[in-house]
Amino acid sequence: MSAAILAARGLGIHAGGRELVRGLDLELRAGECVALLGRNGAGKTLTLHALAGLQPAATGSVLLDGQPLDGLPRRAIARRIGVLLQDLESGHSETALDTVLVGRHPHLAPWQWERDADRRLARSMLTRVGLGELAARATATLSGGEQRRITMATLLTQQPALYLLDEPTNHLDPHHQLAVLDLFREQAHGGRVVLATLHDPTLAARYADRVVLLYGDGRWLAGDAREVLTPANLSELYLVRIAETSVAGRRVFVTA
Repeated sequence: MSAAILAARGLGIHAGGRELVRGLDLELRAGECVALLGRNGAGKTLTLHALAGLQPAATGSVLLDGQPLDGLPRRAIARRIGVLLQDLESGHSETALDTVLVGRHPHLAPWQWERDADRRLARSMLTRVGLGELAARATATLSGGEQRRITMATLLTQQPALYLLDEPTNHLDPHHQLAVLDLFREQAHGGRVVLATLHDPTLAARYADRVVLLYGDGRWLAGDAREVLTPANLSELYLVRIAETSVAGRRVFVTA
């Protein structure tokens, strides 16, 4: 088994005087997709932010390549970890291509301009998210879904070892939800690792190798997706009755 790229040791997440996550132990290894599920307010985003080093956890530690994350320079972290935030950033006046090229900045020396290879990579990733023909458009003029895909192209251009995605299907129609999850699944198949917060257990069953359930009261459950994603576990997680069916050989979860 390969060494963990990122590891959480006894991670505790608190908010507003509440303990959301208690003692989370998690290792993220190359080649896998991991889904993080939970109700609104259960601590998914806060956990992802702690794993990215964007804010400290209440307890525990995070290791990147075996080193404490909080002791590493942000540029070094950005070469290894790419983060997709939950909400769109507004006000971009740059072109789509210039926006996507920001993903190369962690790999450039201070004051170094992007190279031709960087521009080719950025154009390639715009094409991969279906927006190659919009490279010259101002990002601010694009729809919400297009801006979301621009952000993903930026992240793919960054080429980190680990992708931390906060609700990557936000603002996307069903076709593009599947397309972007296919794209990040492909990244995992290529030797990277993907951790994504999701609301839809059906998408988690389709794309994730492992799943982490956050119950919002400190408890969590982690394991193989097929074993963890059960109607009983999901009914407890979402506080509604969840049933499982099958469509075209795929597991599908619905409220019952």
